[in-house]
Amino acid sequence: MQTAQAKSIQVRGLQKSYKQLQVLKGVDFEVEKGSIFALLGSNGAGKTTVVKILTTLLQPDGGTAAINGYDVATKPAQVRQTISLTGQFAAVDEILTGRENLIMIAKLRYLKNPRQVAEDMLKRFDLTDAADRKVSTYSGGMRRRLDIALSLVGKPQIIFLDEPTTGLDPEARIEVWKIVKELSDGGTTVLLTTQYLEEAEQLADRIAILHEGRIIASGTLTELKKMFPTGKVEYVEKQPTLEEIFLAIVGKKEEK
Repeated sequence: MQTAQAKSIQVRGLQKSYKQLQVLKGVDFEVEKGSIFALLGSNGAGKTTVVKILTTLLQPDGGTAAINGYDVATKPAQVRQTISLTGQFAAVDEILTGRENLIMIAKLRYLKNPRQVAEDMLKRFDLTDAADRKVSTYSGGMRRRLDIALSLVGKPQIIFLDEPTTGLDPEARIEVWKIVKELSDGGTTVLLTTQYLEEAEQLADRIAILHEGRIIASGTLTELKKMFPTGKVEYVEKQPTLEEIFLAIVGKKEEK
């Protein structure tokens, strides 16, 4: 049984309204340390609002939320020291090179030897060859990799990824998936918001479905599958989806 200390994120009865529209109507969930938690929902479900509250960018109207035991409303400075946020759109300076972006963030975080920090990140995210090119020349996948690299400067304990693969092509999405899995394997807690069902299926240890301001279901993928009645058994040859075919081909290519 997990103790309270094993939880990176604890949310209780979270509420938020914009004028007359109540976006969050009492949201509850917990995220274990070192796990990948997917918050799934359609556009307008309130996913980004949850992320903004948890990252101290927005005040809740009701309920509580804690990051590593620190209340987001009363101890925002302590919360910010342990988290990082990657939004839906890459927050990179296109005038600068990839290396210059990383050095700038390392300096802003008062890290020792910012050039070495940048070099390590460029190597980790396979951006060394493009390090001295302006970011304006990067592909969408490269920008997203750089964006996540910037978020990890300073080694935050918890990273929030708000729809990180929106607008990316299938190959770039798989690159991001690989990075997210590596983060979790290294002990980083990841809260991921997405509208893509297969993204949650591929990545998440636990999944919560946010609908009309409330969590309507949560659990592991296996647990969620048990909520639905067993389908009628029919002996029909299963045809692979395009997603399955693509992943299989790319996987074999990488193994060579």
